[in-house]
Amino acid sequence: MPTQDTPMINSPPKLLDQVRDKLRVKHYSIRTESVYVDWIKRFILFHGKRHPQEMGAPELEVFLTDLAVRGGVSASTQNQALSALLFLYREVLKVDLPWLDNVTRAKRPQRLPVVLTTAEVRAVLDRMDGVYALMGKLLYGTGMRLMECVRLRVKDMDFGRNEILIRDGKGGKDRVTMLPSAVAAPLAEHLQRRRVIFEDDLAAGKAEAWLPDALAKKYPDAATEWAWQYVFCSGSYSTDPRSGRQRRHHLDEKLLQRAMKRAVTAARLTKPATPHTLRHSFATHLLEGGYDIRTVQELLGHSDVSTTMIYTHVLNKGGRGVMSPLDKL
Repeated sequence: MPTQDTPMINSPPKLLDQVRDKLRVKHYSIRTESVYVDWIKRFILFHGKRHPQEMGAPELEVFLTDLAVRGGVSASTQNQALSALLFLYREVLKVDLPWLDNVTRAKRPQRLPVVLTTAEVRAVLDRMDGVYALMGKLLYGTGMRLMECVRLRVKDMDFGRNEILIRDGKGGKDRVTMLPSAVAAPLAEHLQRRRVIFEDDLAAGKAEAWLPDALAKKYPDAATEWAWQYVFCSGSYSTDPRSGRQRRHHLDEKLLQRAMKRAVTAARLTKPATPHTLRHSFATHLLEGGYDIRTVQELLGHSDVSTTMIYTHVLNKGGRGVMSPLDKL
């Protein structure tokens, strides 16, 4: 028993805390952190709370097989679980075993994206109101991903150059896309209303915005500056699960998804359209308009043009872009 004069020996952090620490050191998003921790926890519970160091390829393969067979998960979900477990072994446990490189990832089915016609896009956008209509127009007018739109900051808007700077997109890359003239005025009006909310938050001492990486330490006053505020903010304050600080975060993306679903239903479309469908439609309609595929690739932020090539298969020209002989009769 340690006495009052005996120094306490700090016990090592628990495994899941080690995982969280390593994810944060490597600047993984809080979403990825939550997902990875959940998969590792499920893996451990699946094998009767055995420590991962006592397990290897057989246990991992049994777990992944059970997910697919009994759980009926998709290939992407199965690969997500595998990525979490590989992170655990490589980055946290520092286990360098050959089987880590030989584990087979599930093959994702190659499916063509859902694309709306211009008339269908108009029908959907006409049935969206307020801030959701503005965000929907931005998604279709710029080709942004859902979370790229939700996370826009005031400083990313350049009305003088009609540009939007998309920071920290997929793969941690920045890129520039156009600011459509059709939304310039509505967006400016929205920012005026957003400024009023910011001023009220500032007066209440709650205008701090979340800053990425170490910017909060490097620029301690930036968090309460107008430039760093989210363009589309939440209607209430929330507590940061990492720091415990209370602040106004960006709009919950689920609200935009629900607004889109309501609009699709109201427009009586049979296509399973989501906010991401507007991005697919943006790319397809640009290619239909004769724009170079490399330009479209750059606007979408694709690393490889082969990813952009999928939109050439959904152009409104029939299978493989060939005119049916029936149409020539």
